Amino acid sequence: MAVSRATSSAANGSARGAPGEEVSAWRPRVPGVTEVFHAHFTEYAYPMHVHDAWTLLIVDDGAVRYDLDRHAHGTPLDTVSLLPPHVPHNGSPATPGGFRKRVVYLDSSRLGEELIGAAVDDPDLRDPVLRLRVGQLHAALARPGDELEAESRLTLVGERLRGHLRRRAESSSPRRDPQLARKLRELLDSRLTDGISLTEASGLLHAHPAHLVRAFSGAYGIAPHQYLMSRRVGRARRLLLDGLPPVEVAALTGFYDQAHLTRHFRKLVGVPPGRYRSGARRAP
Repeated sequence: MAVSRATSSAANGSARGAPGEEVSAWRPRVPGVTEVFHAHFTEYAYPMHVHDAWTLLIVDDGAVRYDLDRHAHGTPLDTVSLLPPHVPHNGSPATPGGFRKRVVYLDSSRLGEELIGAAVDDPDLRDPVLRLRVGQLHAALARPGDELEAESRLTLVGERLRGHLRRRAESSSPRRDPQLARKLRELLDSRLTDGISLTEASGLLHAHPAHLVRAFSGAYGIAPHQYLMSRRVGRARRLLLDGLPPVEVAALTGFYDQAHLTRHFRKLVGVPPGRYRSGARRAP
């Protein structure tokens, strides 16, 4: 089956962490795909974090339990999970042996941010055809030289995902998005590397610092500093996939030093940046 071939292929040259755990990551030459990430975790649990891309996830073994927008979800083997950008989520093994997952991160050229609200309430899609197509996509992404096939398969996957999300959007009312929380998120996004203090943000947005924290946490389920760190780690992942060494990545992404990067990277990704980089596959 295409699913098993993609799994075994992605495991070649993967980086190992704790016993029984491994990761493999790469950026294929396929428009709209920011990263492919395959992992086997036995005990590691992700803390709350966000991505700036759509997270398209399938589980090949075991199961994952996660919270998205403060609601609990799970990933049985027959589902496809689609986690929207900017919405906090975590993740932990839901079975004794952990889980083996395959993830494709997609930018807004494949799925627009206007579909985020429709994806939040029920991110787990029980669609056998979609599950099969995502497995076929991973098989193509794991084979250098098959970028055209991968792009073709991604087109079919995106079409089916948009169909699910648009039907939901038509049958539900728009999600509320508090203006102050959105403004703070935009400010944090614009200052990822330099950072910003709550005092400065308070002056720019004309709101008390405590009110800023409450508004942001209430809207997104994550504190402003957690959001900033997870965005920095997301940028660090891309630079590591470009082949940059961790010490240089730390400086480019706003971390105090390499140790600071390592602490947050390990917390959010499950392995330190050096191990993540060593397991990255290079495009031909």
